Amino acid sequence: MRKIECVILDWAGTAVDYGCFAPVSAFVEAFKSLGLEVTAAETRAHMGLTKIEEIRALFRIGRVAEAFRQRYGRDCDERDIQACYAEFQRLLFSTLRHYSGPIGKVVETIDALRMKGIKVGSTTGYTKEMMDIVVPAAAERGYRVDCHVTSDGLPAGRPAPYMVYKNMCELGVPSRYSVLKYGDTIADIREGVNAGVWSVGVVLGSNELGLSEGEVEAMPADELRQRMLDVRYRMFAAGAHYVVDTIEELPMLIDAIDRSMNR
Repeated sequence: MRKIECVILDWAGTAVDYGCFAPVSAFVEAFKSLGLEVTAAETRAHMGLTKIEEIRALFRIGRVAEAFRQRYGRDCDERDIQACYAEFQRLLFSTLRHYSGPIGKVVETIDALRMKGIKVGSTTGYTKEMMDIVVPAAAERGYRVDCHVTSDGLPAGRPAPYMVYKNMCELGVPSRYSVLKYGDTIADIREGVNAGVWSVGVVLGSNELGLSEGEVEAMPADELRQRMLDVRYRMFAAGAHYVVDTIEELPMLIDAIDRSMNR
């Protein structure tokens, strides 16, 4: 019988940091230090990539590239990218611990999956040094995974599949049909698709929705429903097999996937 044996979760916006705010603010402030403006929406459009690759993507935005030329009289180069990345890291490291609290019902749901014998892995756009802060801070609040993988030492980060494959190796999961990748960004969805595993997106708390818990609670129901629908469309367009509102739906979804694989 085929069944889901391993769930691989993203971190910020999926398991911790509701709304994925830690990296957004650090990107915005890092570019501001160079006299450039990037918006929260622009940073969220590339979220899920490794952070250095996201900075490269932000510098490629036409408006940002032109603003750099106007300010410095030349095109940006790798030195500018590395300088921006250094400032981004300084800002992010100062806030990461604060943004490492688990999203509601994540701990309880993961505990329930473990009771069913499911292994729990993870991938991230953060570096190993960043995860050295996030992992223990989340553990102090009750969230633990069996394996956490970064792109350090791998051929590439998301949307390439290598972090998923390394989780499978570390956790001893031999079949891609037994793996479910769960995340809150388009890069997460594509990572799962490229790895050939079940790819599932989550809406509430996600980078794609980009709202805090307070903003979700205060938003008129019709507007929230439309925003959530827009996120679903983007995730399905990126190749998601399923999209859920919250992680509480995951155990029932896994049961349904198990049944469908054995019909």
